Amino acid sequence: MTRTTAASSEEDRSLAPYACQGPASRGRQFDEGDGNNDIGSRTAFQRDRDRVLHSGAFRRLKHKTQVFVYHEGDYFRTRLTHSIEVAQIARSMARALRLNDDLAEAVALAHDLGHTPFGHAGEEALAICMTDYGGFEHNEQTIRILTVLEHRYACFDGLNLSWETLEGVVKHNGPIRANAQLRPAISQLDAALSLELSTFASAEAQLASLADDIAYLSHDFDDALRAGLFDFADIAHLPQVKSALARIKHRYGIIERGRLTHELVRRLISVFVEDLLRQSAANLRELSAKHPDDIRSATAAVIAFSPGMVADLETLRDFLFTNMWRHFKVNRMTSKAKRVVTDLFNLFMSETNTLPDEWQLHNSQPLATLQDTTRARIIADYIASMTDRYAVLEHERLFDPKPILR
Repeated sequence: MTRTTAASSEEDRSLAPYACQGPASRGRQFDEGDGNNDIGSRTAFQRDRDRVLHSGAFRRLKHKTQVFVYHEGDYFRTRLTHSIEVAQIARSMARALRLNDDLAEAVALAHDLGHTPFGHAGEEALAICMTDYGGFEHNEQTIRILTVLEHRYACFDGLNLSWETLEGVVKHNGPIRANAQLRPAISQLDAALSLELSTFASAEAQLASLADDIAYLSHDFDDALRAGLFDFADIAHLPQVKSALARIKHRYGIIERGRLTHELVRRLISVFVEDLLRQSAANLRELSAKHPDDIRSATAAVIAFSPGMVADLETLRDFLFTNMWRHFKVNRMTSKAKRVVTDLFNLFMSETNTLPDEWQLHNSQPLATLQDTTRARIIADYIASMTDRYAVLEHERLFDPKPILR
């Protein structure tokens, strides 16, 4: 594993002692051998951020949806817009807490790379298909993309990101228990980099994770209101929403629906962010952390919402689960999406010659000659890489009896 050597006077001057700093990074798995290991105008974590932004997997997020299928409307959020929104929230909060905003942004931008087409519906279908072949989980798929599947650089597979960025993605949902059954990609990465899986991630990674919660909870209200899945009268009783709507009405009176929706969303984000910053600042003062490892070895997450806000957020999640994520219109899209993914997987497993040429060989061996588990994983990689649009077109090409015209 190579370590970074460049210095950054800006980081040294402005960051808190418990923030991660590029010059002190634990390095990268592979020596890139060109004298360009985090030296020059960019820090280690700026380089990580840029590699994620320029990756093929990141570009494909443009046509991978959160809740709605791509053809339902151009306004609704995709994984790309969601990732950008998470990164913006994480970066702003990191600056407020004097954390490394470049690292927070890098983790935020990378966190959704492993999602399948059709959001969680696609993941659920692919996980069922892969039950007998090692399973499928989007966080592990993100690690596969970052370490194996991106083929951009001449001397290594993946993006060769820094230890801290990979740690943040792996521990996106917190520490991994010492006796937990590790997914293969995470186990292999831990063997190479010693990610200290049983500890918490850095403060920056914790921040990116909660920025994800802030973004999707706030913006799902936006998408659902615009889609007509529920109306303002249906949410006027909810915690934080009730007070936000009251303040908007007091200040502006009756305003048009689009402006009201935007005002509600921006105020919800502000309330969530301010609560997280207050509680996290208090936690940091109590911990008296002097080094990033003090954050990792703490007995609880240091970046956190207040107990009252945790309860409010859970109420909002419950409402969205019932009234948006399980709305019959969404259920119909979910059902169709699962059929598309399942049909594609089963066909490719039985007829590997229907795969594109570049997917029919693995290490110069025909896919049909490989063990079922290996073949299934490669097919899962192919399906997971698809956008919603591409998956629908592939399904149409393979299952529609009309002539194939494209």
